[in-house]
Amino acid sequence: MMDSNVISFQTCGFFVVVYFLHAAYGDVSYTFPEEMKRGSVIGNMAKDLGLERSALSNRRARIDSDGTDERYCDINLNNGELIVADRIDREGLCGEKASCILKHELVLENPLELHRISLHIQDINDNSPQFNEEFINIEIRESADKGARFVLEEAHDADVGQNSVQQYSLKKNDHFILSVDGNSIELVLEKELDRENQQEINLLLTALDGGSPQRSGTVVIHVTVLDANDNAQCLARPSIKPVCLKTLL
Repeated sequence: MMDSNVISFQTCGFFVVVYFLHAAYGDVSYTFPEEMKRGSVIGNMAKDLGLERSALSNRRARIDSDGTDERYCDINLNNGELIVADRIDREGLCGEKASCILKHELVLENPLELHRISLHIQDINDNSPQFNEEFINIEIRESADKGARFVLEEAHDADVGQNSVQQYSLKKNDHFILSVDGNSIELVLEKELDRENQQEINLLLTALDGGSPQRSGTVVIHVTVLDANDNAQCLARPSIKPVCLKTLL
């Protein structure tokens, strides 16, 4: 007895067997934010696919994942709602990709029927900008000219789009301002340094994202002012007027 899903053709003495493994129907797509609580409703599949709710239980409806053991959603057989079954962390699943889509399938039996499900995961602002180090150490000679620039390392944010790093700010101080051009961040000397007055300077750099609520991260820039030997050194000699010399480096 030949299975109803198998059809045989005889051509030139050869048998060609074609297996119709399943019938695939139209796609259904849902867009929702990451980190929704387990049990949260994504949408109503019975309504969206025009299925009778009673058919879900009678035909043993289930959700299968596509190419992975992880199943991030499930179906409520009583009302046809698609619900969150496990934590969905967009950064863990898709990293910094602009688009994050999970593929699942709704499976119905007797007869076998498949509906493809595309889950578009939206990023939420759940990460703060971070610098690689807690402190940035810079050594600058006090002879450095006004306008001298010093490159700083940018901050990183696991979120994407508007939720990633959007701007930087430098706490007001007497000597430096900040210059930002795209991903290029530079510390600019606005007022000359004088080691005799101040040997060390601590600056606070803040990175801010564009999310709501806005998140930020900070790093301390520790500037050590190096001596340029710009003060005269006086050599005292007995009974002779001191001679002052200036050593240039």
